[in-house]
Amino acid sequence: MPNTEVNHIDRIHEVFSQFEPALIESLIDNSIIKSYDANEAIIRTGQFMPSTVLVLEGRVKVYRESDDGSEFFLYYLTPGQACAVSMSCAARMESSQITAIAMESTKLIMFPVQTMNDWMKSYRSWYEFVISTYRNRFEEVLTVLDHVAFRGMDERLEFYLKNQWKSCGCSDIPINHQTIAQDLNSSREVISRLLKKMEQRNMLVLHRNHIEINGNWITRV
Repeated sequence: MPNTEVNHIDRIHEVFSQFEPALIESLIDNSIIKSYDANEAIIRTGQFMPSTVLVLEGRVKVYRESDDGSEFFLYYLTPGQACAVSMSCAARMESSQITAIAMESTKLIMFPVQTMNDWMKSYRSWYEFVISTYRNRFEEVLTVLDHVAFRGMDERLEFYLKNQWKSCGCSDIPINHQTIAQDLNSSREVISRLLKKMEQRNMLVLHRNHIEINGNWITRV
């Protein structure tokens, strides 16, 4: 793998341990590692993604972006995962329908689309990974749509924070009120008011630019 250090190879074996040994070797031989800083754009709506992407380290936020700049949060990607939408767009050589931003220092594995297609025929573990990726991302989007269509903003906010807690694997989430408002397509004032109510109910503790989640609240639900 060009420009890949030994620790990257070890990390690939660790994160994608479900892959067959021959598939991992092919992945190493046919891909590169690309690093992104926190808040750096990986792909924006309308751009072309010439490669298939797997997350090796870090966390990626995926969302839809409208012509007027409004955002609709879809899901997070963590190590061992891939974006179904970008995989589909790359395979069809279509422009991206989503925007993806690195939420922290992130490393991605990038390899040619044709390689992905070849693996579908040759490796059962890759076939199962792709099918699982499409299914899981589809279910996540359906859940988001369900909350948008049928739940109040207070329930949507709770669901959003639980996902944040789950995706980062930590109770202290580095996020501010404005970012939450953008992700939920709401106003900062509404989000701040609801967060304050949650704090009064001992569900969380508000800090400047980060929120401390009460683990007891998460485990109760």
